[in-house]
Amino acid sequence: MKQKINFLIGISTLVLIALSAMQFYLIKTSYEYKVAQFRSEVKVKIAAVTNDYSSVDSTLFIKKDLLYKNLAHAYFKNPKNRLSIKRKLLDNDYKGPLTLKLKKELEREFPEHELNFAIVVNKFVLYDNTQKIDTVFSEKSQIKNKICGNLTSLDNAFTARTYVGTTSGIIEKLPYKLLTEDTLYVSVKNWEFIILKRMALLFLISVVCMTILISLFVITIKALIRQKKISDIKTDFINNITHELKTPLTTLSVSTKILERKDIKENETVYNDVLNTINRQNIRLQNLIDQVLTNSLGQEEIQLQKEEINPIVFLKTIIEDFKIAYPSACIQTHFATENLSLKLDKFHLTTAINNVLENAVKYGCQNISVSTSYENNSLKINIQDDGIGIPKAKQLLLFDKFYRVENGNIHNTKGLGLGLYYVDQIIKAHKGSVKVISNLGNGALFTISIPAL
Repeated sequence: MKQKINFLIGISTLVLIALSAMQFYLIKTSYEYKVAQFRSEVKVKIAAVTNDYSSVDSTLFIKKDLLYKNLAHAYFKNPKNRLSIKRKLLDNDYKGPLTLKLKKELEREFPEHELNFAIVVNKFVLYDNTQKIDTVFSEKSQIKNKICGNLTSLDNAFTARTYVGTTSGIIEKLPYKLLTEDTLYVSVKNWEFIILKRMALLFLISVVCMTILISLFVITIKALIRQKKISDIKTDFINNITHELKTPLTTLSVSTKILERKDIKENETVYNDVLNTINRQNIRLQNLIDQVLTNSLGQEEIQLQKEEINPIVFLKTIIEDFKIAYPSACIQTHFATENLSLKLDKFHLTTAINNVLENAVKYGCQNISVSTSYENNSLKINIQDDGIGIPKAKQLLLFDKFYRVENGNIHNTKGLGLGLYYVDQIIKAHKGSVKVISNLGNGALFTISIPAL
């Protein structure tokens, strides 16, 4: 059974991980699609603004073309002066005005977004004839090659457009062609938030679906584990009650056969002894059945017969009777609130407190301390023992029906696992609570709290 449950849990976990991975992949793919869609929208709008730079300000672009021609002329005069030509190209006098003009156009086109941009020059290539090509420079896009714009980094920017320009002319009777390549980079402020806002519904549906799926998975696993625990407890209870019933039944069977013997019938003393044995075993069987029937009742089924009693006098009586039954147990008492009066069910509460005391003796206790206090309008009964203690992992199960603390997989102490369950149900029927504090090897402290209703 355990292996099957572990196998089911393992398979379910793998399926859940696979579904989560698929969900993540779908969301990631949708996100990438939304990013591409958003950038495409930006590019289309930008194209309307920058398709022809001269429409922004023809004067500026006349200056730009004139600068390019002058730089080409300077290069033909002194081809070694590449760095100077690049520096003059980048330090142009139209950088500021062109940046302002383009920024205004983009703000008009994108009133709902804040855009930053940069035009970066990548290539400056000269052809002095059909045979020879002179590359003044050709580099990958980088912000230091910015000829206009307000971007300070290309890290969060994307390519909006790439412009290839050609110019023909004659310098010192030599025909030439000038090829330039510029790239427009754009960065939209808070673009991630814009994308996430567009995907809000998808995210919400995904989160709700995954939450439901994980919740169902957890509930199912808990149900499986609980079923296994209940099955184990029932199996253990059946084995235990079978063992408890076997001894008196065997004794009754043997005694009945003895009574059939003629020599026993003729011996009145032996005959009566055998009858007494049968009677004792019959009583024991009846007690076992009553214990199962009575102690298995839930708090809702218990009919309390409350009466006004002094709880201290009541506890002293229980302890005195317990000392007679277990003379080896040393019990110390520390009672407060001598004059307190509460309405309690003497019969059920006596059984409940006896169950706690007997449980302590069963699990190796030699010294028990019983104390009382009155706090927050409730009577608190503390029962401290020096027994073997209870592992922390087992304490939550301690008051479950049929549960008994085992050593490994072996129960070393006889019982039906109903004693502490009965205690919990009786105290709850009194609208109170019972708690345990224990460390393995250091005994246990049971605290019973009963409100003064």
